[in-house]
Amino acid sequence: MYVCLCNGVTERDIRQAASAGCQTMPELTMRTGCGATCGSCVTMATDVLHEARQAEHRSAIEGLLPVRAMSHAA
Repeated sequence: MYVCLCNGVTERDIRQAASAGCQTMPELTMRTGCGATCGSCVTMATDVLHEARQAEHRSAIEGLLPVRAMSHAA
């Protein structure tokens, strides 16, 4: 889905930027141009970026957690 029509930035582009370490809207604007023209996308772009950063954080945490052995009841 397009988030920034002015600069052709998609939700996928924002998620990829987050995966590459982008953390703030100003940084996202510098990387993608999102929000640099009319600004009507800034709220949605910020939400997508925040959600993507949270998902990255959860994935990192889950990667650090030990895997529990499954118990087999007889």
